[in-house]
Amino acid sequence: MNKLAISVLVSLLCASASIGSAQAAVKKAGTRYAAPATTSQLVKRSVVVRGRNKIVYQRVTKVPDVSRPTMGDLAGLNLTRDPLDLKSNVALVLDQANSEVLFEKNAGVALPIASITKMMTGLVVVEANQDLDEELTVTEEDVDREKFSSSRLKVGDRLTRRNMLHIALMSSENRAAAALGRNYPGGLPAFVQAMNEKAQSLGMNDTHYVDSSGLSKMNVASARDLAKLVQAAYEHPILREFSTDPKAVVENSGRPVTFGTTNRLVAPNSGWEIGLQKTGFINEAGRCMIMQAMIEGRAVIMVLLDAKGTAARVADATRMKKWLAALKPTFGENVSGASTSAQSYSGM
Repeated sequence: MNKLAISVLVSLLCASASIGSAQAAVKKAGTRYAAPATTSQLVKRSVVVRGRNKIVYQRVTKVPDVSRPTMGDLAGLNLTRDPLDLKSNVALVLDQANSEVLFEKNAGVALPIASITKMMTGLVVVEANQDLDEELTVTEEDVDREKFSSSRLKVGDRLTRRNMLHIALMSSENRAAAALGRNYPGGLPAFVQAMNEKAQSLGMNDTHYVDSSGLSKMNVASARDLAKLVQAAYEHPILREFSTDPKAVVENSGRPVTFGTTNRLVAPNSGWEIGLQKTGFINEAGRCMIMQAMIEGRAVIMVLLDAKGTAARVADATRMKKWLAALKPTFGENVSGASTSAQSYSGM
């Protein structure tokens, strides 16, 4: 399946009414998702009968946790193999200095990007030169009615735009990201338009946004586009600082509240030197991550999309780092499936 066909299929799947209908279409095309068989076992329990303890055995049926396939899975991207056996359906690593492609896997396919969206949100806010000390209030409009995600911000909470931006990038606070978009001149529709215009100006031609938080599966981009976003965002010190803070105390309605990062790789003892990062997750997108990092003295941009399992994206990033470190004498080689020819990614 060529890149164009995959991109068209993913776009159609993203526009479908539900994951269920998309699954049905893929199954009809020949891809099957079989639920694991249930298992049962005897469990010993202690119960009280007429005032006395009694041991009884009960048969308990266990139903395995079945994760729904992502949009990448439904498009068949999970069938792509790579030399590092990554769990991410999409991967891209570039040399930041010259845009040389060091590793590539399904990098041209547009997929849902979840909270990676918030990096574009931050870029638009910063480049609009909005007053970072202006106090914003969380309203009912900022409450997630699509995914019903949790938030530490309550309706009525008041934070400065600076603190909203900080926790949106560091802690992936959805209500903060929503409030940032809503408090843009012209409201959220104008903010989303500005996001899409910025994407176009950066040459992110496979990218489309519909909200400022990334909760919608209609927020899509390719790994190649996201590498351009990382490059542009890295030019702003405040985005580098806020996205890589392990934790911070921010003032919420006059009281100090501690927030932490969603990416444990930025911890001081992690062994990583990360200059900018953002993680993301919704069911349709899987586990995602973008970052700029120094590896063996070389600045690289890394994009991992549609990873399976809570630890998969970190494991993939670690595997990629070890591979790059091992390549130090010939750090300019490219891996793309079975290909090892060096490439240069133009447009950055």
